[in-house]
Amino acid sequence: MFENIFDDLEAARDRDPAARSTLEIVLAYPGLHALWMHRLAHWLWQQGMPVLPRLVSHFNRLLTGIEIHPGAKIGKGVFIDHGMGVVIGETSEVGDYVTLYQGVTLGGTGKETGKRHPTVGANVVIAAGAKVLGPIVIGDNSKVGAGAVVIRDVSPNCTVVGVPGRVVMQEGEPVVDLHHEAIPDPVMDRIEDLGKLIKKMEDRMVSTQLELEMTEEKLRKTVNELQKVEDCLEEVDRTRGKLEKEGENPSL
Repeated sequence: MFENIFDDLEAARDRDPAARSTLEIVLAYPGLHALWMHRLAHWLWQQGMPVLPRLVSHFNRLLTGIEIHPGAKIGKGVFIDHGMGVVIGETSEVGDYVTLYQGVTLGGTGKETGKRHPTVGANVVIAAGAKVLGPIVIGDNSKVGAGAVVIRDVSPNCTVVGVPGRVVMQEGEPVVDLHHEAIPDPVMDRIEDLGKLIKKMEDRMVSTQLELEMTEEKLRKTVNELQKVEDCLEEVDRTRGKLEKEGENPSL
């Protein structure tokens, strides 16, 4: 029960840039408190002790705002940042050096018994508000974007975004990458592509409108020229008529 305590402390120190001192982390980090109380509750759960593990879990929730079922298995070096609203279900398994942000849910999808919660691999980052549901596996070194809803297995070294979660492959070194704000958003990328297409169409329409105005001007000038020719022909016809009346034979 106690072998992971210092790993939890070191994880908070390494992964939170706001950490000022070890004393501050020990006294004022609810994510750390939640992990430590869960390790006690889980040990009691493993001993088969009735009621008490759930009471420890319930007190943990009241104190930290983080709900972890005593049956959940959590590895070493896990870091829960901020933590409010985090829920980890009974059959969840969280690997070593995982980072969870506020509002994360590792939950089930129904009333089935047995394994019904996710298995999260090592070095995984799950960003704020993400929901990972059902007995699925999140592979090592993967990232789940903020607000994503993941209901299918995710291979190692992948990134998942959106609702439902879509995988964006990102092969890389097995290190904890906290820059989840830089995760690609394929929906926004598509919207931006459509915006660019609309802009090109608008530019083309403006260009076509200018071409039409130039063509109209040319047609107007041509009509005026034709009108002048018609006027000249009418003048010729009038002149010929006068000459015929006077008995002359004009030569044109």
